[in-house]
Amino acid sequence: MNFALILLILLLVSGAIWATDAFVLRKRRPADAKEPWWVEYGASFFPVILVVFVLRSFIVEPFKIPSGSMIPTLLVGDFILVNKYTYGIRLPVANLKVIDLNSPQRGDVMVFRYPEDPSLDYIKRVVGIPGDRVAYENKRLTINGLPVPVVQVEDYLHPERLYYSQQYVETMSEGEHRVLNDEGAPPFVTHPAQFPNRDNCSYNSAGVICTVPPGEYFVMGDNRDNSRDSRFWGFVPEENIVGKAFFIWLNFGDFKRIGSFS
Repeated sequence: MNFALILLILLLVSGAIWATDAFVLRKRRPADAKEPWWVEYGASFFPVILVVFVLRSFIVEPFKIPSGSMIPTLLVGDFILVNKYTYGIRLPVANLKVIDLNSPQRGDVMVFRYPEDPSLDYIKRVVGIPGDRVAYENKRLTINGLPVPVVQVEDYLHPERLYYSQQYVETMSEGEHRVLNDEGAPPFVTHPAQFPNRDNCSYNSAGVICTVPPGEYFVMGDNRDNSRDSRFWGFVPEENIVGKAFFIWLNFGDFKRIGSFS
């Protein structure tokens, strides 16, 4: 269900009712006449829908984390807010950029339309920007020939499964975030898709090396061995970008998670 399209339709319908009543029908009604029910409801809902539409389309949009690909940064059940204007102002529904502001940077947690099915929204961390040569081999990330600094810390316990993953603090673009590796998982990429610009990537027994094309981005989940990301289905085109995730506003299972994240 395309909620943005539904909201736009409701806005247009309620706005048409409000405008018709304000400029036409109200002048023709007797002063003591009661508004028709459809005018009363339509006109009263219009300002509410307008505020929600503007907030959701141009300022912030809420999302719920459905999978564990971003553990430990984001957990299943986290409700997050996404900044819709950080990477430029886009027309709702069409997602066409009309005002260019900033570009995604390495380390950003970004929401985007899944390239294989644009009706789905995905969330991953940006690790490669246009022109970067990204290598993820033997579970270590290298960008433009320079290894991304990592420091191993205490293992991460997955409470829902009661098993441990190796945990590292990764430093990227002067910011830190945690990533996970499963010791028994293979380093190579299994069954990568035939995605656009696949010739920019080379696969081997140690992992993958890709050169990011112009106007596209290479993204990965922080739960590195449990994330289907650019290693499997390719690059994220600039036109698929939705916004930058920046705040956890609710988690019914753990209220202490409310707040910002790396």
